[in-house]
Amino acid sequence: MPIQAVTSQRLYRQIADQLSELVRRGEFKPGDRLPSERDLSQQFSVSRASVREALIALEIDGLVVVRVGLGVFVNEVQAANSQTAMLGDPGPFEVLSARYLIETETAALAARDGSAKDHARIRETLQMMIDEVGSSGNGLNADSLFHLRIAEASGNSALAYLVNQLWNFRYSAMFRKLDEHFDSPQRHAEAIEEHRKLVVAIERRDEQGARAAMVAHLDTVRAALERGWELANVPDAHKNVSVRQNIATAWS
Repeated sequence: MPIQAVTSQRLYRQIADQLSELVRRGEFKPGDRLPSERDLSQQFSVSRASVREALIALEIDGLVVVRVGLGVFVNEVQAANSQTAMLGDPGPFEVLSARYLIETETAALAARDGSAKDHARIRETLQMMIDEVGSSGNGLNADSLFHLRIAEASGNSALAYLVNQLWNFRYSAMFRKLDEHFDSPQRHAEAIEEHRKLVVAIERRDEQGARAAMVAHLDTVRAALERGWELANVPDAHKNVSVRQNIATAWS
């Protein structure tokens, strides 16, 4: 069965379905290593981000396992049913692309139109993130609130609604799996500093600076999620499962 190029929406699901079919037909057998992301992206004529989303979906479904430094392998024991096939959620990289369009502008509008009270509420969530990471090792709730308060400070309720919707996707199984691989304590520290720069630009009413700070922040989020599997932070198999469950966010 030759791989077919895909062109419509939800590319990651189409890629995942084709790879699943190849496994079902025996063209990739249990224990086989799948082609690299680069090779798959060329064969499917899609971005590596779409391939990664597909592989993450297949990992959640139990079809493949990621072995750090080695690659992605067909699982020896296959799950009976797909957990992700029926999901209508956009892929993580689609969500991130939408955030570039919307949140760069909400940051600029917050700097221009936000009140002093709005700005104080944004700064408050920066400290909440620091406290949350210190107490639980994860700052996703305060991180979400930080970005929502920026959107609210824009003065446009429709934009605030859109940001809230985008952040609801941030709690999806696919985002969680990406975090499991690519989150790290170093990323926490970097992200807090990126958020601090956003706060400073907004409080100075520097529209261009706030927009640029948001772009820089989202660039580092994307870079963290695009790192090679050999740099992933998958917990060792012998570690307690609670360690895996406590890993929460690549800091958005």
